[in-house]
Amino acid sequence: MSQKLIPFDVASFMDTDEAVGEYLTQVLADGDSDEFVRAIGYVAKARGMSSIAQASGLGRASLYKALSPGAKPRFDTVVKVMHALGMELRATSVGGGA
Repeated sequence: MSQKLIPFDVASFMDTDEAVGEYLTQVLADGDSDEFVRAIGYVAKARGMSSIAQASGLGRASLYKALSPGAKPRFDTVVKVMHALGMELRATSVGGGA
């Protein structure tokens, strides 16, 4: 008997602001900028790319391009999208600084 696997869709777990915040915080803490951009893209898709594009002031096509695999969006683009998602970036001390 063969079992059918269902593709994993991270967007289906992004149903609360708390879940989104925890997810993005964890990905950001891992330090992989490509993965962070990809994570923002997953959340934007879960929230609706058209509404995020409108709220961020970016064109929908530009938003898709900025969040596509391998893209290197400008920092101000990331901040605009984060704000459109209702999220903000914060810096906290991890100790051991210069």
